[in-house]
Amino acid sequence: MINRRTFSLAALTGLLAAPHVRAAETQDQATTAQPDDDVHTMTEFPAEWQGAEEIVLLGYPGMTALDLVGPQYMFASLWGAKVKVVAKTLDPLRTDTGLTILPDVTFDQAVAAPDVICAPGAVSGTLAAMQDSETIDFLADRGAKARYVTSVCTGSLLLGKAGLVEGYRVTSHWFTRPLMTEFGAIPVDARVVRDRNRITGAGVTAGIDFGLALVGEMRDETYAQSVQLIAEYAPEPPFNAGTPETAPPMVTKMMRDMFAGLPERIRALARQ
Repeated sequence: MINRRTFSLAALTGLLAAPHVRAAETQDQATTAQPDDDVHTMTEFPAEWQGAEEIVLLGYPGMTALDLVGPQYMFASLWGAKVKVVAKTLDPLRTDTGLTILPDVTFDQAVAAPDVICAPGAVSGTLAAMQDSETIDFLADRGAKARYVTSVCTGSLLLGKAGLVEGYRVTSHWFTRPLMTEFGAIPVDARVVRDRNRITGAGVTAGIDFGLALVGEMRDETYAQSVQLIAEYAPEPPFNAGTPETAPPMVTKMMRDMFAGLPERIRALARQ
């Protein structure tokens, strides 16, 4: 069935995000992607492109901003979906790059059975979140009911701590990927890994790939390709140093040495 509608490119790409306010009615309007009729005209599109998904992105102090913002951009392009950042409180969250994000809802206000729950990563911020019982309990509860349980970068460690990846194939940041065995998971060296309803993205920028892949699944390939085109997502990095294998050996060694104490800290948290 084809409906004749008009739409805004802003709705398609998630650019309709308005400044966050805490009034529930205004917030729903700001975070729900809807076609509108005042900018660009698309005479036909499939009716199934309109959905009603409830998508929850975990927020916590010290998280990596792009881990959240990358997939949030993609999810916000889903017509009809409600995309919300959830945290312990509504206090501003300062990320590891200094960007501040305002949560939409608290843990007790979040939808009980989301279509998607996504955990972003970081380093010290993630380690702190792994030790926060409220955060882990929230992930465990919503993850048990969610249609898709997902993460970006070291957010997979949070899924592991919440008991959500045991026996699943997962990816993570290249530095922490081997440590996923501490949580009973099966590490896979890939940018995006899906095992049943667990979908995980590798380090930081892989969250864009992960988000786009999930858009394609929740709508269809043409919809996802449209989002990719409007986002002009056609990366051509100026350097070929995005993996330990392609980076110069001295750069890889320098980064490994910088985080030399991290594996043991993660193992200790996994054992707790």
